[in-house]
Amino acid sequence: MTEELHELLRIRRDKLQQLRDLGVEPYPYSYKRTHTAEAALTQFTNSETTGEGGTVSSMTEPVSVAGRIMALRVMGKAAFAHVQDSSGRIQIYVKLDAVGEQNFAIFKLLDIGDIIGVNGPVFRTHTGEITVRADRFELLAKSLHPLPIVKEKDGQQFDAFTDKEARYRQRYLDLVVNPQVKKVFETRAKITQIVRTFLGEWNFLDVETPILQPLYGGAAAEPFVTHHNVLERDLYLRIADELYLKRLIIGGFDRVYEIGKDFRNEGMDRTHNPEFTQLELYAAYEDYTFCMELVEKLVGKIAETLFGTTNITYEGKEYDLTPPWPRYRFFDKLQEATSKDVRSMNDAEIETECHKAGLNPEAGKVGRGKLLDKLFGAVVEPHLTGPCYVMDYPKELSPLAKGHRSDSGLVERFEGFLAGREFCNSFSELNDPIDQRARFEDQGKLRSQGDLEAQLLDEDFLTALEIGMPPTAGLGIGIDRLTMYFTDQHSIRDVILFPQMR
Repeated sequence: MTEELHELLRIRRDKLQQLRDLGVEPYPYSYKRTHTAEAALTQFTNSETTGEGGTVSSMTEPVSVAGRIMALRVMGKAAFAHVQDSSGRIQIYVKLDAVGEQNFAIFKLLDIGDIIGVNGPVFRTHTGEITVRADRFELLAKSLHPLPIVKEKDGQQFDAFTDKEARYRQRYLDLVVNPQVKKVFETRAKITQIVRTFLGEWNFLDVETPILQPLYGGAAAEPFVTHHNVLERDLYLRIADELYLKRLIIGGFDRVYEIGKDFRNEGMDRTHNPEFTQLELYAAYEDYTFCMELVEKLVGKIAETLFGTTNITYEGKEYDLTPPWPRYRFFDKLQEATSKDVRSMNDAEIETECHKAGLNPEAGKVGRGKLLDKLFGAVVEPHLTGPCYVMDYPKELSPLAKGHRSDSGLVERFEGFLAGREFCNSFSELNDPIDQRARFEDQGKLRSQGDLEAQLLDEDFLTALEIGMPPTAGLGIGIDRLTMYFTDQHSIRDVILFPQMR
């Protein structure tokens, strides 16, 4: 802590004591508001009429607003302040003659960052700013720590709270001093609401499945491990919802979905966070082509609801989300990028291509599926501007997907891409328990060779499959990545309120 900050903290605590000595409770229980800042501004503006005598307002009833002081000017026997609430800012005017000498002395003990309630009529100042003239005010919370206040001069901002690391670690400050950040998370909430409404119209049931699992599965990832004291056993934070949602399809639900947290104990970058939010859904009697139609319509619906158009701008480029989206085959795109028939190559040859692409897989320790995935990610994905689908993946890469109906070496799977990155993944789900067991056993061999992301064999899930699962389509969509597109944010940390930090 700097000496200057230490002195500011001391001064604020001194003011806190002075307020208490004056009989002021600095942390009362409640305050009755009649208007938000936005509502007061709008109501006053709508009440104004222009006639021969100039512009007058018919708004005569006083308002009660409340919020945080973000700017403060005390000038002799009067003071102006800007108060910010969840809707925006409004100016307040406090005059000694109106509030009385003792109350004005109390007001002079307030600081930027304090939360107050103000009651009084609304008027327009000589400079044209709509303002609440305080007949009464009440301190609602004394701020003991100074805010990183943004200064402005000639339209330019100075001393803004812009340090990314500090903003992520102290999101509460970020939300206070950077109001545009709040709009990102309001949009995120709207996106989730649109998704739920859309899926309800498609007859999907919103369900919840366990986060703590005795076996993790449904994705290729390392889990976080925790311990259950009463059960005396280790449990895992789920890496996907898949295997439990499929159990519900087996149990007789036709369409189910869950929007929830998944956890993967892996690296962090601008598109990956160890804790993330995912939509997973499963539809009985459908295949992956059903999910292609659903994704196109859902993403288009989000755009139209938010912006009134299916065109969005992300990272300076415009994208048209109107269905149908182009569909490409996995090995066709690899051949296009490498000018080689990658599918006919052996593992050593694919490793060589990986090295050419700047990748360094350990010889013999990475399975064919992961080699293909790494190569595809390096030479194809950055060029998939989209929106588009890549479909028909190699079987080695998708142990839970149903074999392709016309090509035994492939599975019926697609991923959706936009702006060079994947945001959704879908299968025609594997429902043959014999085939599924064999795939799990193949994954076990990879695990014994050191692949910690290989799938575990789940006997209970196999038993459920043996009961019988109808033909089923499955889909996962990353809510965080989807939000990045619709808020034009370039790091996943900017759409997660409290991202993990080193």
